[in-house]
Amino acid sequence: MFFLKKLKKFKNINHCFFSRKGGFSKGVYRGLNCGKGSKDNKNNISKNIDYVAKKMRVKKKNLILMHQTHSNKVSLISKRNLNKKIYSDALITKINGLALGVLTADCVPILVYDKKNSIVGCIHAGWKGAFRGIIKNTISKIKRLNSSHRLFASIGPCISFKNYEVDFDFYKKFIVQSKKNHKYFINKNKTKKLFNLRKFVSDKLLDLNVEVDQVNRDTFNDKKNFFSYRRSSKLKENDYGRCISVITLI
Repeated sequence: MFFLKKLKKFKNINHCFFSRKGGFSKGVYRGLNCGKGSKDNKNNISKNIDYVAKKMRVKKKNLILMHQTHSNKVSLISKRNLNKKIYSDALITKINGLALGVLTADCVPILVYDKKNSIVGCIHAGWKGAFRGIIKNTISKIKRLNSSHRLFASIGPCISFKNYEVDFDFYKKFIVQSKKNHKYFINKNKTKKLFNLRKFVSDKLLDLNVEVDQVNRDTFNDKKNFFSYRRSSKLKENDYGRCISVITLI
């Protein structure tokens, strides 16, 4: 489990970037796999999520997860949609006792907090969501909840610059969007580039005047602590687990 000192100092929230350690899953999912979309044993996934809820000191039904689709959609969790399926890539709430969770396996988990107005949020920022505006949409939606206070965001473990290999078509998408995006890439060889997803995401937050702190860990290299889609693909494994990151208002 990984925590950030800046978030730990706030007394009315709990947060955690959970590693894969602990849990009940076996095989390629060994440990704390919380990915309901994986092919893992559903009973083990359920027990893993129960473990996370207990660690966060909330009821299991109050640990809210979303069906992530690499979109730019943000959902406000209220009493009206508390028990509904949420198709989204970011969650925000003002309800005490609710825990918001995001699942990742190389993508960037972001936990957001507005101290003044007691608002928390979580963001699933893969390259597609970040490219499509999930970060801006989330911060904008929080600010529409009468929030003028400067927000705080914690960026969790994700794939590192050196391990995120992309082709030139990928690179061109970002350059068409903005020539300034060139700074997030370096050449690996004649046909491949390396993409700095962490920096791309961090800069999006900073540009929105959000204070940023980070758990600077590489999910690809650290098999002991993290699941990784790209590592599993490279090893030709038939599936992969997902780590969970959670924030809650107490």
